[in-house]
Amino acid sequence: MKKLIVLLALTILSYEGFSQQKPQYTQYIFNQYLLNPALSGIENYLDFKAGYRKQWAGISDAPQTSFVSANWALGDNQLWSNALTSFPEQTGNPMDRNYTQNYMSSPAHHGMGVTAVLDKTGPLSRLDANVTYAYHLQLSNNFNLSVGVAAGISRIALDVNALSFENPIDPILSRALVTQVKPDVSIGLWLYGARMFAGLSAQQILPQKLSFTGDESYNQGKEVPHVFATAGYKFFVDDEIAAIPSIMVKYVSPSPVSVDLNMKFAFKDKVWLGGSYRKDDSFSAMAGFNIGKMVNLTYSYDFTTSDLNQVSNGSHEIVLGLLLNNIYKVPSYIKMW
Repeated sequence: MKKLIVLLALTILSYEGFSQQKPQYTQYIFNQYLLNPALSGIENYLDFKAGYRKQWAGISDAPQTSFVSANWALGDNQLWSNALTSFPEQTGNPMDRNYTQNYMSSPAHHGMGVTAVLDKTGPLSRLDANVTYAYHLQLSNNFNLSVGVAAGISRIALDVNALSFENPIDPILSRALVTQVKPDVSIGLWLYGARMFAGLSAQQILPQKLSFTGDESYNQGKEVPHVFATAGYKFFVDDEIAAIPSIMVKYVSPSPVSVDLNMKFAFKDKVWLGGSYRKDDSFSAMAGFNIGKMVNLTYSYDFTTSDLNQVSNGSHEIVLGLLLNNIYKVPSYIKMW
């Protein structure tokens, strides 16, 4: 019985703050919407993505994450016709200098979307399902500022059958809280133009207790906010190659601040390559390509630099994207960098 109580206590402690409670992503530079609801409806087509991440391959019961997301603009303005999105194929592509020189900000509009994320680590699994909303304010001819919110539920479950203990009929099992459903709210801001973006978001902002046992002695677990700040800028190497450096700062109390340094190279509207460094954790290599005017596929691999590299074979992440109702035949993501 004591062994099980200790195991449950350690599980709670790890969930409480020694590691992040929300899933970790490498390709957020390709899908910032997963971290910031203010990107809801940022494009004038329906942006659908589905992805899978296997973290720390080679370690038994290491985190595995699957997700789907979709967001779109609301109202008739979703078909606004200006230099932002009315993009005939013969004029070039959104990665060239001509596009950025003639860029016009989006008209004020609303956007919404949905996300579903399933994360599993050992005996713990978590399902987050949210509806998102954003309002995009036109600050000037060159910049927009959007404000977004996500609301939904988190279902957190403990698979008792996956635990090992001395007495298989331990009475504490009758008091185990194997499934919990909590409300979930996130907020965000996103500033964007032709060449730059900056965002600030906070996930899991509602204070919620978290415990897997009715024993008050081990009922100290809680959910904590996750704060993300990011910024990036687009430079041109030549007329058809763009370089986009960016930074992501993440804070989850009481863990140390996490800093990512990213670089992405985009070649016309066909291929992009990238790399990322996460301090005291990993290096990452990323690549993606577009298929026609509707499909894109991206892959990343993380090289672990922490002590886990002695037992881990790195982390894999793959994402499939669809540009639905893409009436202007935009060849690639314009404002997702």
